[in-house]
Amino acid sequence: MRKLSLHRSLNQGLSPVFRLQNKWFSPDWYARKLTPSWQACIPIALLIVMTWGYAATAAPPKLDDMVAELKIGMDTMWVMIAGMLVFFMNAGFCMLEAGFCRQKNAVNVLAKNLIVFALSTIAFWAIGFGLMFSDGSGFVGTSGGFFLDGADNSPATLDDYRGIFSSLNWTGVPLGAKFFFQLVFAGTAATIVSGAVAERIKFASFLVFSLLLVGIAYPITGHWIWGGGWLYKLGFFDFAGSTVIHAVGGWSALVGALFLGPRVGKYNPDGTANAIPAHNMSIATLGCLILWLGWFGFNPGSTMGVGNGNALVHIALVTNTGAAFGALAATLVAWAYLGKPDLSMVINGLLAGLVSVTAPCAFISLPSAAVIGTVGGILVVFAVGFFDRLKIDDPVGATSVHLICGIWGTISLGLFSQADKFGSTGPKAGLLFGGGFEQLLPQIIGTLAVAGFTVVLTSSFWLLLKATMGIRVDVDEELMGLDLSEHSMEAYAGFVKETTDVHSRFSDKYSPAEITKSGSF
Repeated sequence: MRKLSLHRSLNQGLSPVFRLQNKWFSPDWYARKLTPSWQACIPIALLIVMTWGYAATAAPPKLDDMVAELKIGMDTMWVMIAGMLVFFMNAGFCMLEAGFCRQKNAVNVLAKNLIVFALSTIAFWAIGFGLMFSDGSGFVGTSGGFFLDGADNSPATLDDYRGIFSSLNWTGVPLGAKFFFQLVFAGTAATIVSGAVAERIKFASFLVFSLLLVGIAYPITGHWIWGGGWLYKLGFFDFAGSTVIHAVGGWSALVGALFLGPRVGKYNPDGTANAIPAHNMSIATLGCLILWLGWFGFNPGSTMGVGNGNALVHIALVTNTGAAFGALAATLVAWAYLGKPDLSMVINGLLAGLVSVTAPCAFISLPSAAVIGTVGGILVVFAVGFFDRLKIDDPVGATSVHLICGIWGTISLGLFSQADKFGSTGPKAGLLFGGGFEQLLPQIIGTLAVAGFTVVLTSSFWLLLKATMGIRVDVDEELMGLDLSEHSMEAYAGFVKETTDVHSRFSDKYSPAEITKSGSF
């Protein structure tokens, strides 16, 4: 009764219309007319209506932000995964080089390939990345960036970018992702050298050279091309590194092999070469397959973004096509030239095809990739024999694959690029597609410039090391094997007996003076 009296007194001053309708605003009415379940539905319905209204006004700006963040996340994830594939190529180089070399040097080969990426990480983080990608002159970056320090607002791009790494402002990923992807490339350049100087270089000297290469030599020429330097402004293109990585690593390897001289017993006094068989073609083949897989990060990953996916797919197909035709061409040529389908030539032919399409992979068609890979596979067969005739001993054929085919890949861009398919951001049309020498000429100039600079600078590194630390092990250590002499470890059971047999074989055939001369110390 007390509640009802209060309710009537409140209604006395209200209009007749409101008096009829005010039951809808009365909790007592709902309590009498509706069950508890229906009563609970009322606040839920009000909450849904209010949420819909808020979402209708707030959704557009939040959706835009979410899409932008999602794009950055997807691009970053792709760059990191591609970088990890390139990193895994270190395992391929380990297996390939160890398999192609003799078993008495297996531990040494594996140790070099394992430690070289650790050293590359330190050198590139400390100084290399800053020299290569920070703003500066046309010759080298001068704005700092050492230890990844310096102004940077990545993932902002183009005109929105504010920082010292303007040459990388075209990719919308964080600075750390940019660094990681470029780091695994830098480590590859140092690993190329390892194969050409295998089985006779001092372990410590190789480590120091790797630091100098990744910290100084590689970043300077890299700045010319990828860091906004003078070759970039000239119109030189190298999409994924036929010159920046492979030719630079190849020139450094060639100079190192020259200064070291050939392995003991490789060449006879009359200049003819002796075959030094690989000790394990199984792991060499496994290494080749790992490298083939890693190249799907190496080339497509150089987009440093997902886009609509078309570019990634096209580059992956071009990469695979170059490898396939390179392997087939090397197999057939070696079969005709050597009288047998040599597995080592199949392996190097496949790698030659991959290196050859690395520079032009984003700017060529699949038929062009087939031609470029075929030429690379043919070149590598004859390059191995050419270097042998010059008495340049390269146990794994690194100079033939990475140097010769790196040069060919760079030049091939000036022949086969198709500007009409890739717009104004790509290179001009190649000579074979109506572009004349407009793109070919910068490719030739860049190839010669990088060759000259790399040869001079790395020669000074090798000479400095030779004068201070020495770069080659003693004859007895080489004949014993670097596993025991440098690491005091054996890779396989029965190792000591086999190395003793090798030592006796060469000691019986050559005098100590002839062994020293044969090794070209």
